[in-house]
Amino acid sequence: MNGPADVGGAHGFGPVEADADANPFHADWERAAFALTLAMGAAGLWSIDRSRHMRETLPRTVYYGSSYYGIWLAALERLIAEVDLDAPPPRVLVRDAVRPAMARGSPYDRDGPAPCYGVGDAVRVRPMRPSGHTRAPGYLHGRVGRIAALHGAHVLPDAIAHGRGESPTPLYNVAFDARELWGEDTTADAVHADLFETYLEPAP
Repeated sequence: MNGPADVGGAHGFGPVEADADANPFHADWERAAFALTLAMGAAGLWSIDRSRHMRETLPRTVYYGSSYYGIWLAALERLIAEVDLDAPPPRVLVRDAVRPAMARGSPYDRDGPAPCYGVGDAVRVRPMRPSGHTRAPGYLHGRVGRIAALHGAHVLPDAIAHGRGESPTPLYNVAFDARELWGEDTTADAVHADLFETYLEPAP
């Protein structure tokens, strides 16, 4: 959905400022919120895309009025309310397994259908206003670009976030002329975005 996190190209949010403090946590509760989110996610009770969906469906007043980890904690409360905590979780993340799990990550590439597009093909991002989770930024909807690279098939976030299985789908890197997105006022040359095949259609 086009939730409060989808602010690409929007005015009024100011520049992204790098934090000179290398510590990602500014209070003990932020560290605890991160640990709880990681542990509950590793339990296998929901997918990472389900957790993203819960964050992006927070009311805008809550989202914009919260800190980064405040958003995580608010979404975690909603996720926990959906599951049966009396049932044993599929997995348990113990302390000694945290670092190996973080280093290993969670690969999302899968065997899937052959891609419909090749490098250099002109495509348009479908004009859409989905009510569910999507990884297609709103500022790209309806815009024309060209396939720059093929990434193979990956788990489709739009499906797994809502319990519809992994639905492996071809994933592309698409290059857009910055003027196609922002008009003549832009100082950028090009924008590259990784987009799933279900988001695309042949350019008119």
